[in-house]
Amino acid sequence: MISMNENQVSVVLIPGFMLDESLWDEVVDEMPKEWNTLRANLSKGETIAEIAQNIAQNAPQKFIVIGFSLGGYIARSLAEQFPERVAGLILIASSMRPDSQQQKEHKLAAIKLNSKEKFRGLSSISILKTLHPSNTNNKFLVKRIQEMGKKLGYDAFVKQSMLNRNVYDMSKIKCPTLIISGAQDQVRSTEEAIELNDQILNARLETIDNTGHMIPIEQPKVLVSLIFNWLKDLN
Repeated sequence: MISMNENQVSVVLIPGFMLDESLWDEVVDEMPKEWNTLRANLSKGETIAEIAQNIAQNAPQKFIVIGFSLGGYIARSLAEQFPERVAGLILIASSMRPDSQQQKEHKLAAIKLNSKEKFRGLSSISILKTLHPSNTNNKFLVKRIQEMGKKLGYDAFVKQSMLNRNVYDMSKIKCPTLIISGAQDQVRSTEEAIELNDQILNARLETIDNTGHMIPIEQPKVLVSLIFNWLKDLN
């Protein structure tokens, strides 16, 4: 059971691949002002488990962790390693699948094509794949996502690209879990959300319509509403 006493709700937000803390701007704006929110980053640690450990060092004693995409892998690691501290787990547009051989080769090619001097964030083509069709002409949004990656830099791009995603023990996750997928997500499929839901005890799966992969930016109001209602139902 998660306490809904608003002054006691602490939330740790973990962004996805080559995204920084500003990913959550609209989400935090929609959250109750009384909630204690911590925006984590992926800067410290060389593995998913180490990144999770470093986030835990700065997190409240008891918290709900919200992970987006790659951040969902790290959020799961937090729930596995610190079950006594993670009161709830929310996975947005994430997966339990490791990178395929094709994905690994694509990432290696992207690393070789870039360098510290040349890196300007993710390509417009790869960013457009993460957006709902209605946002494909939104140059401001594409630029915003690109700038996040540019700010994080080439070293972060290499580290995050090479993370081994095939390290987890789902049986260790005992806390209530909410899994959220985007109906028009071209990066993470509905099947991947269903796999997570089937493997995690005490999980609920919800789908948000009219959004691509970038749910925190494309549908923040609906996202927070789902989270809030899920928390209320747990009480």
